[in-house]
Amino acid sequence: MTERVNRRDFAGMLSALLAVGGSAKGQASAPAAVAHPVKELSSGVFKPQPGKGMVGGHESHQFLSGMLKAGNIRLEMHESVQQPGAPHEAVGTHLHSEIWLVQRGVATLYLNGTEHRMEAGDVGLCCAGDEHWVANGGDTELAYFVVTVGPPE
Repeated sequence: MTERVNRRDFAGMLSALLAVGGSAKGQASAPAAVAHPVKELSSGVFKPQPGKGMVGGHESHQFLSGMLKAGNIRLEMHESVQQPGAPHEAVGTHLHSEIWLVQRGVATLYLNGTEHRMEAGDVGLCCAGDEHWVANGGDTELAYFVVTVGPPE
């Protein structure tokens, strides 16, 4: 049985994840020097930035990326679109955690060897260090928001 998450619950999950991300113990530490300085985020409204267009069946538009005022938490949000039959993204692990909110279509979320089905309105969570990928699991376009939170990488 799949449990639906509304926007209010999603915001609560995000707040909790931000709190955990800033105090995680036992996680690998961020590199001493970051190649490109990451700007500090401030409160506001963020519009999607132009993407690079559809590449390999994937398209992405970033909304925001930067450090929270606490100074040790990087927050990034983008929207991704995948066409039916597009190859899934590479299997990855990160120091940050990721949250996906499916807008439309059907996603297959791979987490540590298990595939999970997500539909419009579903939220997926991948904690730092877990193996994961997301693929279009349906026969229509898949669109989802991604929020990453954790140390700068």
